[in-house]
Amino acid sequence: MAKNDLPKEDVKKYVETRHVLIYGYTREEIDMLMRHYESQLPDYIKLTSECKSLMIRLTLTGEHTGPELLRFKINKYQQQLKDMFAEELVTTTDRDIAGVMGDLLRERELTVSCAESCTGGNIAHNITRNAGSSAYFLGSVVSYSNDVKAGILGVSRNDLARYGAVSKQVVEQMAVGVSKLMHSDCAIATSGIAGPDGGSRYKPVGTVWMAAKYGDHVVTELKQFSGDRDNVIECATYNVMVMLIKLLRNTYTAQEDISDE
Repeated sequence: MAKNDLPKEDVKKYVETRHVLIYGYTREEIDMLMRHYESQLPDYIKLTSECKSLMIRLTLTGEHTGPELLRFKINKYQQQLKDMFAEELVTTTDRDIAGVMGDLLRERELTVSCAESCTGGNIAHNITRNAGSSAYFLGSVVSYSNDVKAGILGVSRNDLARYGAVSKQVVEQMAVGVSKLMHSDCAIATSGIAGPDGGSRYKPVGTVWMAAKYGDHVVTELKQFSGDRDNVIECATYNVMVMLIKLLRNTYTAQEDISDE
């Protein structure tokens, strides 16, 4: 029997998989953006998306009898995704955000510590889920109260009174303070209102200030996250880790000056 005469089920098919992890889109936004892209894919390549608190994992899976053709095509479509989401791209490996951050710290022989308010230890939890994190993660201070922010992290009590705990000034000092406390090369900090209560007209539920520090460079961002308490905590956790990833890669673009006063 000639090769071409083999029953369909006996013809070997090769499988290739490619990943693109991005941060910053909702399920609705990514579905809308992917409609046209998916319509151009050949029948033997499928796209799936996993969405969790603005973290999107796009996975291309191809199955074809020709390995060279399959590899060429799936690389082409992965590159299109990378070009489409160049600013939001976190990794093209099968890693989560904390794992990507950890890999960068390990490669550079750097350490990190956390100062968490609204995230309540969730950043530390995500970091330590990755095996080997003890090589770069020194610890976290869950500074829920202003007394801990001031007494342990060295945040100015005058700034806490003037600007409030959820402010650029305070979250910057939290990052600097925990870095000094633990002698870490890098630091990340969060302070916000996860809800469902505690919001105000000027600082509604979902308001989160985040800071990332690498060496002497400290950057901050203010975001208004939507959804329930868990979603706000997860979004803030991912967002601040992405900030540090971009700092480490020297690709960080500062957020325009925003006043929450």
